[in-house]
Amino acid sequence: MEGVGAADALLRSRGRSAELGAWVVGVAFGREGRVCAFGLGDGTVRLAAPGQPAEEWRTVAAHPEGACLALCADAKDGALSGGDDGRLVRVAPDGAAEELARYGRKWVEHVAAHESGVRAAAVGKAVHLLDGAGRPLKSLAHPSSVGGVAFDARGKRVAASHYNGCSLWFVAAREDKPRVLEWKGSHGAIAISPDGAHVVTAMQENALHGWRLADGQHMRMSGYPSKTRSLCFTARGRWLATSGAESVVLWPFFGGGPMGKAPTELAGGDGVPCTAVACHPQQEVVAAGFADGLVVIAEVASGRVVPVAAPGRGPVSALAWNAAGTALAFGTETGFAGLVDLSKR
Repeated sequence: MEGVGAADALLRSRGRSAELGAWVVGVAFGREGRVCAFGLGDGTVRLAAPGQPAEEWRTVAAHPEGACLALCADAKDGALSGGDDGRLVRVAPDGAAEELARYGRKWVEHVAAHESGVRAAAVGKAVHLLDGAGRPLKSLAHPSSVGGVAFDARGKRVAASHYNGCSLWFVAAREDKPRVLEWKGSHGAIAISPDGAHVVTAMQENALHGWRLADGQHMRMSGYPSKTRSLCFTARGRWLATSGAESVVLWPFFGGGPMGKAPTELAGGDGVPCTAVACHPQQEVVAAGFADGLVVIAEVASGRVVPVAAPGRGPVSALAWNAAGTALAFGTETGFAGLVDLSKR
């Protein structure tokens, strides 16, 4: 991959980094962009601001008796964290940790939130929905353990993956009856296209499965050498970026969709698996992390690749952009975390 020798240039010149001492499970920017949160396997959440020295990053004991299992941007500013202590916790930008819900000894394995105020926590076979004040709205039951959860762009629907497919629910429905999208097998990570027209899940096998909601058309995307754990749509929904191969694999979701079409591959060539992807919120640009710790930014149209951080710090386990697309954060399985300011100067 071009430029690997100078791969740390952006991190050194425009970033801050720290060894956090535990697996970085997730990373998310607050919606107002004031703070970036790193959720760790030791139960803490580290808060950082762009440009802030790493020694000033704040440590929050979000799950003092357990580990953080999932992290996302909260409906408000700040972050939403789920843990193996059964707690759903909101971490405010000032470091205050507020318990929104407690689910006994059951793990909170997946979380999602929408700027409209609704939040979701996947606990075993149930997805619990909460409102902007943290009050419970409803609990949605599934036939098996939930493998992933996502809201659509408007926050009107929530999708949950599980064994033999996924379920799509209307958040405000008076009668909770899901649209069940069926496909045999175990389904994990899930994404809804920005226009709400497609739902895609990562399978236990080395493949993806998708549904076109207008007519229920199935979409099978296979050929991966390993399991896909990270997937997201580009800003306009033209491409689905995925991990699971020795490059960033992008499936076309225009001109009739991906069926019968070969995917585009970016940033490959070194024989190292891609472990995480994050699409820019405004442009057709994808950030990607690899199993050797390399982090890059790739432009879809031109294929141009810009290194952000060099290899050598463990597999990249988390990636996130801020809402403006001017900052990128990443973390690794070994506990290394970086925050890079990409705004124009």
